[in-house]
Amino acid sequence: GKAQELEIAVSMKVPERQPLTYSLNLSPKGLSYEINQETLTQRGATSTSEPFKYIESSGLNIKYFSQEDRKLLRPNWEHNPLETSLSQVPKMYREPENLRKSLASCTYYGALDVSEKSLIRLPQAIRPAKLPGANGENLVSCLYYLRETDQDSFELIEDIISSAFPDFKRLNFPPVATGTLSMTWTDSNFPQPIYLHELSEGTLRFLWLITLLQSQGLTTITLIDEPEVSLHPELLRHLVYLMREAAKRTQLIVATHSDRLIRFLEPHEVLVCDIEEGEATMTWADTLDLDKWLEDYSLDEIWAMNVMGGRP
Repeated sequence: GKAQELEIAVSMKVPERQPLTYSLNLSPKGLSYEINQETLTQRGATSTSEPFKYIESSGLNIKYFSQEDRKLLRPNWEHNPLETSLSQVPKMYREPENLRKSLASCTYYGALDVSEKSLIRLPQAIRPAKLPGANGENLVSCLYYLRETDQDSFELIEDIISSAFPDFKRLNFPPVATGTLSMTWTDSNFPQPIYLHELSEGTLRFLWLITLLQSQGLTTITLIDEPEVSLHPELLRHLVYLMREAAKRTQLIVATHSDRLIRFLEPHEVLVCDIEEGEATMTWADTLDLDKWLEDYSLDEIWAMNVMGGRP
């Protein structure tokens, strides 16, 4: 049946101190939800000492640690019960603040609009941009900024494009009007540079994704939904390489239904999700004893045969 509650727990290491632990318990309430319990604690110096409490909330009984009063207090402001206390309490000590900023630093990238008049196809105002934008609205600025400030990353992007498109030569950024740039793609098969609005859907989406994965401004958590959409299967090999590199700088979570993408991954990189009787389960593929299967089949073939789960 329907799950009666959802509990989330996050632990963050703290240099030379015990880790912080944040816990949140939710349950359904009508068409919405309610927060049953929320805590932010830090273990004591010994296993027998009580954990230090920054937030201790149960239902509407909200308490937070006040630096000024040096004790747990109830809020003296209007507390929104539909939002976490972590997002509402005043500034805390450095470590809890770092945790709060990390949890708030999350970006989601879904389907990219590449229609005729989409933002990604239009000339873009020049601005400092460390990310290409969820709709590609800063793609040109981001690539231009990379070229000017991080030549190695920009050259890697051009190298990846060259590997995927052997006739590619370079990217350029011609001005269109005052303070506005476009982008051109030079290809040895064409006498004139190809402008951004002339590129195919798959090429545009690939360019956007590899720029995102090489960006300097990746947030603590980066979510990408179905990156394989519109891409030629062989482009996914290059994408997976950049995903592995990006995962060194962000917690990268990619959702996919594509066996084509799974083909280029290792079992320890795949988290298989299933829903049974309203309950979600998640299992790392490298815990499924696939060694014998992998002697005769590739990972995508094993998934297609429903050996791993994660299928309708």
